[in-house]
Amino acid sequence: MDIAIVGLGKMGANMARRLIKGGHHVVGTDHSPENTQKLAAEAGLIPAASLNKVVDALLAPRVVWVMVPAGAPTEAVINELAELLLPGDTVIDGGNTFYRDDIRRAATLKQKGIHYMDVGTSGGIWGLTEGYSLMIGGEAETVSRLSPIFETLAPAVDQGWGHVGPVGAGHFVKMIHNGIEYGMMQAYAEGFGIMEAKKDFNLDLHQIAEIWRVGSVVRSWLLDLTANALKTDQKLTDIAGWVADSGEGRWTVFEAVDLDVPAPIITLSLQQRFTSRQQDSYAYKLLAAMRNQFGGHEVKKVEK
Repeated sequence: MDIAIVGLGKMGANMARRLIKGGHHVVGTDHSPENTQKLAAEAGLIPAASLNKVVDALLAPRVVWVMVPAGAPTEAVINELAELLLPGDTVIDGGNTFYRDDIRRAATLKQKGIHYMDVGTSGGIWGLTEGYSLMIGGEAETVSRLSPIFETLAPAVDQGWGHVGPVGAGHFVKMIHNGIEYGMMQAYAEGFGIMEAKKDFNLDLHQIAEIWRVGSVVRSWLLDLTANALKTDQKLTDIAGWVADSGEGRWTVFEAVDLDVPAPIITLSLQQRFTSRQQDSYAYKLLAAMRNQFGGHEVKKVEK
């Protein structure tokens, strides 16, 4: 199946690699021509210098997967595609878009006969080898028609992906996923922070993470990544305890307020990230290290 990827950052490039390896013909473009040419040389991507060239390179009905930062960059790309694509074509937004923007964009594209899907995508920098968790919003018929794409990107043909509801539902579910992730990360960070503070036991935090990884009730992929972060330097000497947030944690909290649903753990974990920008602690260092492990997110280094 032909598909285009717009945005060849870390995740977009790895998705293109996985699709190409799975036998799909993938056209790609990026704001950095170097990214496009590099992927063309090493993985067999069909390079395109512009969105216009992307559309020209695809067979109808066209499928364009957008993987650029949420907000204005995604808005600009989709607005341009709206003028280039034809009835029957499909736009997929796989970024971290706010779900209400999906609903608005889908209504606009529908007037032109263009299908729109929102796919909440989890897996970070590990998706190339492990597969991506895909939470899909859109029309059931379109999801079914494009299922070969999702089957290739997912961990298995029948695992790790699914049609969760109409347009907007995919990114809504991904938003809640990230809110839960905030709470889980905060709990790990606080627990390891307490152990790091117990100096008289001289605890080996990497050893403890490895013990918990197998058989314990708190084992998880996040714990696997925590163990990996602690392997080389469990004191996290070079990492500043400054933790960013992508925005989805905030949206989750706002939604909880709108729906009158109590979400104290997620809300407090978001507030703790704000606190990290005012003070330094081991727990915040570990939160920053975890984000780097699963998503390749930049960490602030300790100023020397």
